[in-house]
Amino acid sequence: MAFRKELSRRTFLKGVGLSGAVIRVGLPAFDAMFNPSGTAYAAGAAGRLATEPIESRFVLWFNGNGIIEKYWIPRQDGANYEITPCLRPLAPFRDDIHILSGIDNPGARSAGPGNGHAKSMSGLVSGDGFTGRGAGSASVDHVIAQEVGKDTRFRSLQIGVCQESFGESVQRNMSWAGRDRPLPPEMIPHRLFDRLFGSREQYWMERKKSILDAVSGEASSLKTKLGHSDQERLDEFLTSVRSLERSVASLPPEYAHVVEKPAEGGDLKDWPRIAKLQSDLLVHALASGQTRVASYMLTKCQGLSRFPWLGLTAERHHEYTHGRVETPEGQRMMRDICRWHVEEFAYFIGKLKSIPEGDGTLLDHTCALFIHEHAEANSHKNSGLAMVAAGHAGGMKTGGHTRITGTVGDLYMTLAEEVMGAQIGSFPSGTKKLAEIV
Repeated sequence: MAFRKELSRRTFLKGVGLSGAVIRVGLPAFDAMFNPSGTAYAAGAAGRLATEPIESRFVLWFNGNGIIEKYWIPRQDGANYEITPCLRPLAPFRDDIHILSGIDNPGARSAGPGNGHAKSMSGLVSGDGFTGRGAGSASVDHVIAQEVGKDTRFRSLQIGVCQESFGESVQRNMSWAGRDRPLPPEMIPHRLFDRLFGSREQYWMERKKSILDAVSGEASSLKTKLGHSDQERLDEFLTSVRSLERSVASLPPEYAHVVEKPAEGGDLKDWPRIAKLQSDLLVHALASGQTRVASYMLTKCQGLSRFPWLGLTAERHHEYTHGRVETPEGQRMMRDICRWHVEEFAYFIGKLKSIPEGDGTLLDHTCALFIHEHAEANSHKNSGLAMVAAGHAGGMKTGGHTRITGTVGDLYMTLAEEVMGAQIGSFPSGTKKLAEIV
């Protein structure tokens, strides 16, 4: 495979596995992929390289059940807000995030079937009412992907972590291709790894060989054509892929299976370990240009996870949001659960920020929106939702806390059109653009 001095942003290392399966390893951003203005090279006509702006990415990050507002939402507006106990993991990224509160979810108040969870979930991701089976229309990540994801290997990715839920479609899924058309998240790191790298062979999981063995020849050839800094970056990248491969392969055997509904005693998998692997895989997909849009479902709608790493196994997530949640002890438990949610988001943001891209980082070209099923969890509150917008794609405003007067539809229209450049025209429950965002 011959390479020019300038590389297309969509370059892959390709090879063939032992069974004949095609192996594809997407590459991160090298200096050779950008001109002096920081514009990315892309494949053009007649084999020539054209230039195009560095693409923006969109990630919709979801957490089920809701929050304790007093521990989560800052009391002060503007840049000088005091960071709250739940948001403390995001303190190192204060200049990279925008805390949003006050957002309304009118779709959650639609008439018809469904409890507060089902209605809230449908309205939150699609802006539309619950149908009795699923979301009333396409979710915002899918709507954006339809406009900006046409030239990527994966138009969008759907990723999940904690598996426990009551089992209905609207509780298990956050991405929807249309009315009652779920796009299930990939919950198993082994399968997500296979999808990204093209391998469905057992040898790499058994650690007898590496996925990189199939592309070692192309990697060596590419290295001779790169400058010194890019050679170092290639070595670092391949080392990170091998480390990720080993981490997935070292998971206990039972982690390769989905639990649709946990036993009464709970499924006590190490979800923080799974979350970080899934985040690492997603960051790889974004950095290597394999997708521009993804959804990430950390916990399920009306989720039933237990939290042994927090010392909380007596009840399940949904139960912690009710009952004794009104007691000081119960509120502290919910505070700690919510802080863990934010820790995983902070890990993801940190990974994005650690990856150079053009004249900045991957985070500079990403919009990651962290949303919750409810505002106040116990009351199933659907007005005054709190969210976090992270990254600098499209010139997003960051570094403060803003109380928004608007709906989820208003927010999604603003992010889609003004940040991602996806001219979607309209979105359910949206009537205006939000000047506070861009």
